[in-house]
Amino acid sequence: MQAISTGEFETDFWKDAGARQTWDQIVPGAPRDTKPYTLTKEIIATFAEAMGETNPLYFDEEYARKTPYGGIVAPPTIHILLMFACTGTEDWMRSPGTINASQSWFYNVPARPGDTITMQGRALDRYMRKGRLFVIHDNVFTNQNGDVVCSGRGWTIRPQ
Repeated sequence: MQAISTGEFETDFWKDAGARQTWDQIVPGAPRDTKPYTLTKEIIATFAEAMGETNPLYFDEEYARKTPYGGIVAPPTIHILLMFACTGTEDWMRSPGTINASQSWFYNVPARPGDTITMQGRALDRYMRKGRLFVIHDNVFTNQNGDVVCSGRGWTIRPQ
């Protein structure tokens, strides 16, 4: 499988797979290594387009200025891109074979072009059920002002 080159972050999830923590090495409560990521109008538009969004709030500055938001904002689901943009290829959440079993997200302030987003993430618990390895984790995304953009909790089934 060949990686898609975005110029922004690695999209080949098999790259460095051997360097990622195994299920046995995930420590509940330990913070994940993250890095800030700055959104641009182009990134927001590309993400929105890839998600099939047609709302001009994500593309058209003139239209967006007339809305209560006062300008372009990112679709709420931008946290999907941000989780990968804010972590390196060695992050355990990128392990090939990981299955998203469930998730719950809360959205607070919209992400905007020029926002530098920081993610805080950690495993909350890990357990085995019916021979499957589960990890419960949470993520909190904040902007450069310390405002929470969104926060959520997920349950993943980990590869062996």
